[in-house]
Amino acid sequence: MAQSIVNTGKVLRQIVIGQLQNVSEAQLDIQPEGFNNTIRWNVGHMIYWMDKYATLSFGSISVVPSHYEVLFNSGTKPSNWTIVPPSKDELIQMLVTQLSNLSELAPERLDKTLQPPFVMGPFQFTTAGELFNFALMHEAIHLGVISSQIKLLR
Repeated sequence: MAQSIVNTGKVLRQIVIGQLQNVSEAQLDIQPEGFNNTIRWNVGHMIYWMDKYATLSFGSISVVPSHYEVLFNSGTKPSNWTIVPPSKDELIQMLVTQLSNLSELAPERLDKTLQPPFVMGPFQFTTAGELFNFALMHEAIHLGVISSQIKLLR
């Protein structure tokens, strides 16, 4: 079971990378009507939170630059940015780095008990696997948003 969760994470991340291949640098910053953010923000948000969840779940060392929190944390938005966001190439490199780290994840690490459990609003995650599975659901939600935004750009 744990290996299937890791495999799902790898496939999901490969889909995200594939979606970005045909999006131009300029298109990353278009905010279609009805959306709260841009493709660049959604991708950065996925990177930021996957890093955060990996740190919380597995005790991994953060691999994202500190300014990602200011740009991509929950509640942020491109219209409030005061610093230059990462380029498409940098975002793709971060996605690839995280995919590589995911590929090296030993499935048994998902069984680790979180001390203390991670609480997010009404939700409580007691194992690394529960929190990591939530991270994948979070990423899939944002992939859906990105896919919708891409359709509106064409």
